Amino acid sequence: MKGRANGWGCAAVAAMACVLSGITPAVAQGWRHVGAVDRVEVQAKGAEVVSGPARVRVTVIGEGVYRVTLAPDGRFDETPSWAVVPGAAPARVDVADAADAVRIASGDVVAVIRKQPLRVEFADRSGQVLLADSAQMPMAWSGSPHGPRVRSWKEMPADAHFYGLGDKAGPIDRRGRAFTLWNSDAYGWQGHSDPLYKSIPFFIGLRAGTAYGLFFDNTSRSSFDFGKESEDYFSFGAEGGALDYYFIAGPQPSRVLERYTALTGRTPLPPMWALGFQQSRYSYNPESKVREIAAQLREHRIPSDAIYLDIDFQQGYAPFTVDRKQFPHFEQMIADLRAQGLRTVLITDLHIKHAPGTGYAPFDSGMAADAFIRNPDGSLYIGPVWPGDAVFPDFTLTRVRDWWGGLYREFSAMGAAGYWNDMNEPSVFNVPGNTMSPDAVHRMDDGSQRDHRAIHNVYGMLNARATYEGLVKLQPEQRPFVLTRAAYAGTQRYAATWTGDNSATWHHLAQSTPNLLSLGLSGMALAGDDVGGFIGSPPPDLLTRWFQLGAFNPVFRNHAATDTRPHEAWVDGPQHEALRRQAIELRYRLMPYLYTVAEENARTGLPIMRPVFLQYPQAQAFYGNDRDFLFGPDLFVAPVSDERLDAHQIVLPPGEWYAFGTSQRHVAQKDPIKLDPRPATTPLFARAGAIVPMQAVVQHTGEKPAGPLQLQVYLPRAEGECGGSLYQDDGESQAYKDGSLLRVAYACEVARRGATVTSHVVHDGFAPWWGDVEVTVYGVARKPSSLRVDGKAVGDWSFDAQQQSVVIRVPQARRDWKVELKY
Repeated sequence: MKGRANGWGCAAVAAMACVLSGITPAVAQGWRHVGAVDRVEVQAKGAEVVSGPARVRVTVIGEGVYRVTLAPDGRFDETPSWAVVPGAAPARVDVADAADAVRIASGDVVAVIRKQPLRVEFADRSGQVLLADSAQMPMAWSGSPHGPRVRSWKEMPADAHFYGLGDKAGPIDRRGRAFTLWNSDAYGWQGHSDPLYKSIPFFIGLRAGTAYGLFFDNTSRSSFDFGKESEDYFSFGAEGGALDYYFIAGPQPSRVLERYTALTGRTPLPPMWALGFQQSRYSYNPESKVREIAAQLREHRIPSDAIYLDIDFQQGYAPFTVDRKQFPHFEQMIADLRAQGLRTVLITDLHIKHAPGTGYAPFDSGMAADAFIRNPDGSLYIGPVWPGDAVFPDFTLTRVRDWWGGLYREFSAMGAAGYWNDMNEPSVFNVPGNTMSPDAVHRMDDGSQRDHRAIHNVYGMLNARATYEGLVKLQPEQRPFVLTRAAYAGTQRYAATWTGDNSATWHHLAQSTPNLLSLGLSGMALAGDDVGGFIGSPPPDLLTRWFQLGAFNPVFRNHAATDTRPHEAWVDGPQHEALRRQAIELRYRLMPYLYTVAEENARTGLPIMRPVFLQYPQAQAFYGNDRDFLFGPDLFVAPVSDERLDAHQIVLPPGEWYAFGTSQRHVAQKDPIKLDPRPATTPLFARAGAIVPMQAVVQHTGEKPAGPLQLQVYLPRAEGECGGSLYQDDGESQAYKDGSLLRVAYACEVARRGATVTSHVVHDGFAPWWGDVEVTVYGVARKPSSLRVDGKAVGDWSFDAQQQSVVIRVPQARRDWKVELKY
């Protein structure tokens, strides 16, 4: 057993003495572990066991989900979770109390509470252990001035891998490293930096294709050690609050994620424009500059849907104000941008300028509502941020969240489309830790109080929640768009996010993918980074590669700091502009597919940007792949993320894959693909058996595409699965919740003498922009002898022998139809 001076185990110099004395490192640090079980209380959904003064409760929450809580003094904290949503599905539970253990069975999972000493483990029905407490170190607590520290140690098999915790820096596989969760303004963060902006204490454990999830629902400063202290165990714990965690069964990693997002909530379907390209800078000002950028986007024919305004549009950096000297026609500017197909996204930091007696309405109304956080002595907590001295809303109170949401009334009336909640870790300048005093007091709806230590990690989430819920009240028919920097588990219910202040380096380009994959695996699927890097000025080839990768990020936003060279697509001449435009245009061509995947995320929790193992859990070659990923279920992306001029080598996921838009097939089991010289575009592949809906290029999502809906069909082998889907609605209202939507299922089948492609309208509640469908079938080895639509021979089709593809148009295709190719 390896000891390290990390605060949780033996110091390195004392580790050997601990081992020789028979004392575990945890005991040497003063931990009080649970001992033997003294008494068992069987309950309807689980069991509660008593060990000395402590109690441990194991409860079935829903199908495949168990909750484990420790009460060191025998009294459980019943405070509702900020993260967990009510309404778990009922599940059958069988509890058996035997001499050695209590067994709680539900579905395919059995929780076992060992009695000598008290240990909790989870196994499948066959007896395979999925997760187990360390035999040497059962769960424990120790005293501190601000409540007990708590910790749990788990056995760690040699072939176990760990993923999640939000946008942590470094490789996607967390094994061998330790992390702190404490929301931090991490300006200039690097691959070794920790902690960062978000605290999402959820991870997926994966071993030989079998997965489980663990969510540690504790908002205090917490930490996870995935084998840095010892190769025999991993551990997690917090400096306050309860040891309260959920075990989430798979066995597939995708099933874990579906259950985790059912527990903590799913991302609402975003407005379609939020999936388009978004242009931003710190800052575009004055008003003439904003109009110039909009004109250049349209002049250069760069498809785009939004322009962001950073803090310089405000009067003295005070949130919810407009500098009328710089923006004399602010409302008209927003309207004019909208007429060009460009939404306006406004930054609204949560700090309110401390400005008594000046007529600053947010401060005055906040004071009248007693909305701001106070110090223990009752005085206002005041901290310096962008506008100077500022006060901070007490978002733990429902009435304060309601007050905050009402502050958006004027901006909503002006036509602003989205809001950007930045600096909400919260960031405070020139103070220890660059954040709020740990003693600052938060008030709860029930009249109790918590200090900032207990609320810090959830504060940004509550800010996003207040914004989202306020917009729903102000514009109930419209889907809100909120972008937040700080987050806790469950924030996906309210906001999209990004990875903060990255840098214009090749390292940060490469780091983008594991960060965004990890966010998706942590429930936050709507995520992006600052394309081009926020800090610094990228050389032209780096900026081009970033556009090419960003086109496959869920949120695609180009953003840069005020002291950098321009990052817009046209800044480096026609050659780079053409490549960047091509990447953006591909995203817009794929919008029907992307919007369908976004709806799948809203419905199931499966992310838009996916690690390969999420869909192919047996593909262990991808367990540590930080570069390549799936874009939805059917497209595989292998981006160029370094500056080397070597051949670009690609290993494909299991099965057969087509080079996108061609009939060129590749089999994963064969030698890796080598593209030399480096490809001009991002290598993209479609799964054999995929049916991908597409459209013609548009300049923004509100523009009607020319021509028909396009279906790309990639034929599988004769026995291969083949299918796809399309989801469409009006792209911005809430009418889809009442059935105003179109859902279509596509399928194909390959036989010895031909192939068929079919369409089935699953739900017909919305009239789409298209009437006809153009079907392109790839992998057609020879010219068909005939082609039929709905049993009738047609002559209006074409065969490309070089491309090995067939193109046919199906008229009036919002119906069930069938295309038959005969050889």
